[in-house]
Amino acid sequence: MSNLQLRIISAVVLAAVVLLMTWRGGGPFRLLSVVIAVGMFVELCRMSRNDSNWFNQSVAAVFFAVAMLALLFNVQALLVLLMLAAGIVVTLLYSVLSKTDRWTTIALAYAGFSGAALAYLRADDGRGLAAILFLFAVVWATDILAYFVGRIIGGPKLAPSISPGKTQSGAIGGLIGGALSALILVSWLDLGNPLLYVGLALVLSALSQVGDLFESWIKRQHGVKDSSQIIPGHGGVMDRVDGLVIAAIALYVAGVFGGGLDFPAHGIFG
Repeated sequence: MSNLQLRIISAVVLAAVVLLMTWRGGGPFRLLSVVIAVGMFVELCRMSRNDSNWFNQSVAAVFFAVAMLALLFNVQALLVLLMLAAGIVVTLLYSVLSKTDRWTTIALAYAGFSGAALAYLRADDGRGLAAILFLFAVVWATDILAYFVGRIIGGPKLAPSISPGKTQSGAIGGLIGGALSALILVSWLDLGNPLLYVGLALVLSALSQVGDLFESWIKRQHGVKDSSQIIPGHGGVMDRVDGLVIAAIALYVAGVFGGGLDFPAHGIFG
């Protein structure tokens, strides 16, 4: 079996599982969110592990595990976020006092808030489903259009020192793709004023590309090509969700102002 065939089969299976759990919502989607978060946390901790930070990583793992268990059992968002915040403060203080790197704190924040944002965005109602579908549509369209426009048009590099393959034309194509996907989805599902959500989509599209670059930068800092090899033909969890999780955190924050910590989707599609 060629690598391309393996990538296609893995992508189809993953997409089917993700969409099914997204449709079900509730416990199944919380489980998916926790699995994504755990994968990210483990991968980043493995990349950055050394003799000086093993204790801090162990402390972070305790805070992270408690927060993810609480998330899995649908504990109030405030408690989950406070647990993550406490872990961030403790691990950051330890790294400062012990004069070690900050990667453990970054892993806890990056993975923990990503999982929480995804889970509470979906919640267990129709507006949560709309929010996640909106997020998926924008991020996936951004990724696809950025790739193909970049390949076809080429031109100046976007961030050659971080990700040499990405171009400015691809970034613009990604923005257009994200905006068009939002326009189509919102109009099709009659979710509200399409132009309003196009503006939101542009922000999420830009942030998803920033997330992609951020993950590439992390890997360069640690001298690795892929975050892991857990997904056949695709690398690791971080490699697959790099753009998604940053956009998810941003969408969660945007929704909190109108829907609260537990039901942010109500603030987006109210």
